[in-house]
Amino acid sequence: MKYIAHRGLINGPDKRLENLPSQITSSLEKGYDCEVDLWYFGDQLYLGHDGPQYNITKEFIQQPGLWIHAKHLESLEYLADTDLNYFWHQEDDYTLTSKGYIWTYPGMQLSTKGIMVMPETADNTLQSAVEADCYAICSDYILKIQSQRP
Repeated sequence: MKYIAHRGLINGPDKRLENLPSQITSSLEKGYDCEVDLWYFGDQLYLGHDGPQYNITKEFIQQPGLWIHAKHLESLEYLADTDLNYFWHQEDDYTLTSKGYIWTYPGMQLSTKGIMVMPETADNTLQSAVEADCYAICSDYILKIQSQRP
């Protein structure tokens, strides 16, 4: 099972830390993959959920273990010219990532190539994540989920 820290978070939601480059680095160093939100404007890359917040380098975004959520068309066009692991979605039930995995909206049926996304939005007990049979889980509570899985 692969564990993906949603916006770099592992212990629950925290607006101050989400998409913060040092938080992403910390989660990667702890062995977690990370979902990040990417913006691209005028040859500059930024992380941030609702808009560009943190300017980052091309080297930063090339780190292994990142699941890059393109936040607008320009970032998707930028990523399309790379071999990075990326995707774009709004509220689609399923989205195929550039590496062939199925990014799965909360509460939707999973597959062995699927990523269970934000199980806490569909099941606040997280029991569905503890019992899930899928490729990966992406959550703000990834540390708790990992500690409860067999």
